[in-house]
Amino acid sequence: MPKKPSKSPAGKGPRTPATKPARVAAKRPKAALKAASKVTSNGISKATRNVSQERIVRALETIAAHLSAQGKPTAERESFKQADAFVWHPDGRLAAVPRVSRVELFLLKGVDRMRDILMENTERFANGLPANNALLWGARGMGKSSLVKAAHASINAERKPADKLKLIEIHREDIESLPALMEQLRASSFRFIVFCDDLSFDGNDASYKSLKAVLEGGIEGRPENVILYATSNRRHLLAREMIENERSTAINPGEAVEEKVSLSDRFGLWLGFHRCSQDEYLAMVRGYCSHFGVKVDDEALEREALEWSTTRGSRSGRVAWQFVQELAGRLGVKLAAT
Repeated sequence: MPKKPSKSPAGKGPRTPATKPARVAAKRPKAALKAASKVTSNGISKATRNVSQERIVRALETIAAHLSAQGKPTAERESFKQADAFVWHPDGRLAAVPRVSRVELFLLKGVDRMRDILMENTERFANGLPANNALLWGARGMGKSSLVKAAHASINAERKPADKLKLIEIHREDIESLPALMEQLRASSFRFIVFCDDLSFDGNDASYKSLKAVLEGGIEGRPENVILYATSNRRHLLAREMIENERSTAINPGEAVEEKVSLSDRFGLWLGFHRCSQDEYLAMVRGYCSHFGVKVDDEALEREALEWSTTRGSRSGRVAWQFVQELAGRLGVKLAAT
């Protein structure tokens, strides 16, 4: 006998072969989720949690740094009134220098032209007028750094405390922290000379890029109340062999050298210092002796000064000062201005 068709429940059609697979398919996502959750809870989530924790820690450190920076401006503005010169530390600290080691401007001999140019540029800047960053380069011991410090002191001599220039020295090895220093100075009402002595770059040192960005590049640019003065024995701040290596190994030698040399181009003012003549050297010696009250017969002074320079193999302001120190010590004279 033929089988009777089975009755389906009321309201439902006959059960089709696709119904069962559909139910199985509906259950699969839940099973897949369970399996995925097991894997996630066992292995993947640990790595994810570690990455997330690291990101949270970095974010908190950044927030803390910003909050501490926001609490500093008032204290920093007050600290700028304590002195006219500071030394920058890469941890964000500006250490006041109560007494700057310097010589008087009139004692710097043989650099008259460079002195006048730098003084004019510095005075314009102090008065709020446009002025250029300056690179003082050339022979060692010819008063490059002394001129910067003397110019700063001379400009401040007749200015009110609120109008005085602030001199901030940044060491060569801390040049990468220059953008952080600029950020601190930008909001101040004072005007600043940021000074780097004996600036140069060797080998694969790429920190010069930070200086390039601050001098002319970057979206913010150099703050209006900051000017940079640097001294170097090298005109282009880079060793000759460094430039030659770039030329020999680069695909386009011209472009490679241009990229390196362009740093010195960011200084609008170049002041070259050259070796002094014998007459200029003797004028330096006599100037120091007169200023500090070292009394010696002029003929003997000239003879001894020339002998001293011969033993040193050079004539410069530094050699003249070293001779005067030797002479004063031998004669029992203290080097205090008379």
